[in-house]
Amino acid sequence: MDLKEEDILGADIGRHWYYRSKAAALRRAVAGLRPRHLLDVGAGSGFFSRHLLVATSAESALCVDTGYARDRDDSVAGKTVRYRRDTGPTDCDLVLMMDVLEHVDDDRGLTRHYASKVPSGAHFLVTVPAFAFLWSGHDVFLEHKRRYRLLEIEATLRESGLEIVRGAYFFGLVFPLAAAVRLARRGESVRSSLKKHGAFTNGVLAAICAAELPLFPYNRLAGLSAFVLARKP
Repeated sequence: MDLKEEDILGADIGRHWYYRSKAAALRRAVAGLRPRHLLDVGAGSGFFSRHLLVATSAESALCVDTGYARDRDDSVAGKTVRYRRDTGPTDCDLVLMMDVLEHVDDDRGLTRHYASKVPSGAHFLVTVPAFAFLWSGHDVFLEHKRRYRLLEIEATLRESGLEIVRGAYFFGLVFPLAAAVRLARRGESVRSSLKKHGAFTNGVLAAICAAELPLFPYNRLAGLSAFVLARKP
């Protein structure tokens, strides 16, 4: 999760249309799984793992991020959330890598590193920004290394030793508008394209994304984010 975006949105992150919609897509992407323990890699505040703890029967979350000043424990919905700078072997059975791999030079190496820490049969839910042609000052601001086509991130995970379960794009309905804005602003100053919105704008954009959810599992055409569910053999 991009810490710079968390800094921009602050306490409003749970109300912002983008994160509300991404959390809903996450629930849809892992539907049918019954994870007990979550490992959230590059977790930041743990927004997505905390969301799953509230919305599902998952029992605990281990949030790992090198940006933490210290290890600490917390809870949500009566369930334990542990924040750690690193972890050894763990029994976590669902690994979240939400907008993480685009930040590192060796995306395969990082995936293999955490795959080695979880048991066989554990699932990985990975999201990355989609399409290199959308590269803009937004990516530079967030210190991205790359953007991915769906087939590219699936190949990355496969080459890291994981089996692909399914993959799809999300934010497809807002893709044409967002792409037009990104392309029009190409060459402008380095800055995030994410900003706070009022209740009306957040509501409209969230409703558009909610309307996309039934088609989400079948969208391999276009979107702002690529979602892949994979499994450790």
